[in-house]
Amino acid sequence: MSIKITFLGTAGAIPTPQRNLPAVAMQRGNELFLFDCGEAVQRQMTLAKTPFHKPMRIFITHMHGDHVLGLPGLLQTMALMDRQKTVQVYGPVGIVEFLRCLQESLQFALTYRLEVYEVADAGVVCEEAEYRVLAVKSNHVVTSFSYAFVEKPRAGKFIPEKAHVLGVPLGAAWGKLQHGETLTLPDGTVVKPEDVSGPIRKGWKVVYTGDTRPFPEFAKFAAGADLVIHECTFDDALVDKAVVDGHSVPSQAAQDAKDANVKDLVLTHISARYTDAALLVEQAKKVFANVRVAEDFLKIDLPLGE
Repeated sequence: MSIKITFLGTAGAIPTPQRNLPAVAMQRGNELFLFDCGEAVQRQMTLAKTPFHKPMRIFITHMHGDHVLGLPGLLQTMALMDRQKTVQVYGPVGIVEFLRCLQESLQFALTYRLEVYEVADAGVVCEEAEYRVLAVKSNHVVTSFSYAFVEKPRAGKFIPEKAHVLGVPLGAAWGKLQHGETLTLPDGTVVKPEDVSGPIRKGWKVVYTGDTRPFPEFAKFAAGADLVIHECTFDDALVDKAVVDGHSVPSQAAQDAKDANVKDLVLTHISARYTDAALLVEQAKKVFANVRVAEDFLKIDLPLGE
């Protein structure tokens, strides 16, 4: 199953004419995942043609305004659209009270079930048959988490020629094998899915850091990721400011990617002082080659592959 990632907001702290506040949408099949939820995220979703009615999970990295103040507007907008499907929100301790106070103060009702889960420590945040989402404590100035979306290994590609050789009749039997069922043919032959498939395919791994300084657990957490979306608020010359404010600079983000042996690195959460982010790419490329700076509405497709 392919994954489509859209950067809805790529600014840090202050929106600019080119960059909205942090939010990344990831579509996988019939599901939508949002990582952080900056202000006006629903407008960005509209412009990006991101669907509002799919099953949705929202992951908040930390309780700073630029990452969480888009939630009330998004939740109300979906209610006005008469959304019916449940929305699940995950975030640090405090997210439950935050949303409770908002609903009480703004007096808005929802047309759908809202489930809110507080993430207190590292580990599995949610798990389904085909994927899991993990969290690790990052290194910001408040409690903050990085998230990893990890697909479980996928079945190998179905090979019709092998099914023919084994005498599997065309039709429903092929479908059952493709969905992982073992068959017993009329002559007693047992055919397993792996008998008619190619090698198991590795699932995708996507990591989103949120706001953070470098931290030692990251290399293991992000190990082998296909894509790391890493905050990069300031350039290398402002590393001292980054340390104080709890952020990363290009060389640090690139070193994280290199240490974790990831395939691709995308920098985001860009300070408003950079109208041209070329400097950030230049500094990062000295350490890690496969890097670029995200812009609002950048789309990245991760195909199913073979």
